[in-house]
Amino acid sequence: MKNCFLLTALFLFQTSFLFADDSGNLPTVAEIITRMAVLDLQRQSSIEGYAGMRRYVLENRSMQKRAEILVRVEGDPDGTKHFEVVSEDGWKAANTHVLRKMLESESETSRPEQRAMARLNFTNYEFAAIRTEMVTGRLAYVLEVKPKRKDKYLFQGLIWVDAEDYALVRAEGSPAKNPSFWTKSTHFVQVYQKSGPLWFPRSTQSVTDARFFGATDVNIEYFDYTPKTQPPSEATLLSAKETYKP
Repeated sequence: MKNCFLLTALFLFQTSFLFADDSGNLPTVAEIITRMAVLDLQRQSSIEGYAGMRRYVLENRSMQKRAEILVRVEGDPDGTKHFEVVSEDGWKAANTHVLRKMLESESETSRPEQRAMARLNFTNYEFAAIRTEMVTGRLAYVLEVKPKRKDKYLFQGLIWVDAEDYALVRAEGSPAKNPSFWTKSTHFVQVYQKSGPLWFPRSTQSVTDARFFGATDVNIEYFDYTPKTQPPSEATLLSAKETYKP
């Protein structure tokens, strides 16, 4: 099966119009995207990276197979991600050729030079305002996003932007380009949550329709995400490595 289920376009995970509103008090799309970039940079610069855990669960409906891995993730101050597999269970081929490949791809594309090519900005996307909506008790702006080029690391769909923090709270859509010939289509929903002044991912759900293998679900649960207020010592890194050794 090799790379037939690669879902690398999920995690990347980033024309100005006025909102159709008579009050005239809502910001323009250009203002929203600009504030998103500025405040995201401020939040990122306020911490020395972060650490957290993820649980990946893959289920193939037609073959009735399942794979699961538990992963520790650490983010550097510049956004680069490092993954360590803590445990894995189930369908070994999927763990090796799908889930681990997803980790490798996300780590590579999280580097600053690569991340800039997928960021939610006017260089990579066109935006249009759709509506406002309440998300978990907070007002959010809903925007349609259209990629300016066919790239498997860009997507087309909708984003929800928190009206107070200008942080991404939800993204839904499909890759601008299929990552593989074996992939017929992919649809994903990624949700974020606020922890203190910061926003971290909470869950990702995706469905991929692959040639010959049918529909495959990949669900990711994010938990125990905490910011680093200062660079970790060598002793801390050694302890973490021993604690989460597979």
